[in-house]
Amino acid sequence: MALTLKAEARKETTKSDIKQLRSQGKIPGVVYGKKVQSTVIAIDQKELLALLRTNPHAIVEMDMPDGGGKQPVMINEVQRGKVHRELLHVDFHQINMDEPVKTVVTLEFTGEAEGIKEGGILQIQLHDLEIRCLPNQIPNSIPVDITNLGLGENLLVYQISVPAGIEVKSDLNDLVVTILAPQKEVEPEEAPAAQEEKAGQAEAATEAAKEEQTV
Repeated sequence: MALTLKAEARKETTKSDIKQLRSQGKIPGVVYGKKVQSTVIAIDQKELLALLRTNPHAIVEMDMPDGGGKQPVMINEVQRGKVHRELLHVDFHQINMDEPVKTVVTLEFTGEAEGIKEGGILQIQLHDLEIRCLPNQIPNSIPVDITNLGLGENLLVYQISVPAGIEVKSDLNDLVVTILAPQKEVEPEEAPAAQEEKAGQAEAATEAAKEEQTV
C-alpha cells in the first residue's frame, strides 16, 4: 500500500465548528471497522482530492489519531455539495487484508476493433467493473481486448477475462461495448428560398419557350 493518509482527531461538534474546520482546509469524516469501531476524523482536503483524482477505490494506509496505529482503509462514500460539488464529508471503512472486499475497477480497452476499420463507431456502455477479492489482489485496471469486434457486434460482462481469484459482481449480461454501423448520409433538403428560385427559373424558361413558338 503506497498510498497513505493522516487522520486527525475531531469531536462531534456543531455546524459552525464543522464549517470552520472546512475553512481550514480539512474535511470531516468517519472510519468504521472492527479494529477502529466508529472513529470521527478530519482529513486534509488536498490529500483527499489527490486520492479521488488518482484512484478513489484504492487501499489506503491511514495513520489513525490517538495512538490508533496504521490501518488499511478504503473510501466507502463521499458527500459533495449539490451545486458546486465541493467536498463535505467522507466515510472510510477499515478492512482486513485476509478478508475479501467488494470494490470497483476501471476497464481499460485495448486494440482497434475490426468494425472501426470498416467505418463503425465504438460505443462504450460500461467503464467500471464491480469485483470481489482479497485486498492485495485488486488490480489497477482490467484490460478488455476489442480487436475482434466487428460491425454490429457487442461485448458483454461475462466475456471479460479477469485474473484468478477475482469474482465479478456486476451483472454478467450487462453490455460493455458495441460497434455501431456507420450512419448513411442523408442529402439535406434545399431551403425554401432556393426551391422557389429554381421554380421561378423553370417558369421563366417555359414562358420564354412559348414566346419563341408564337413568333
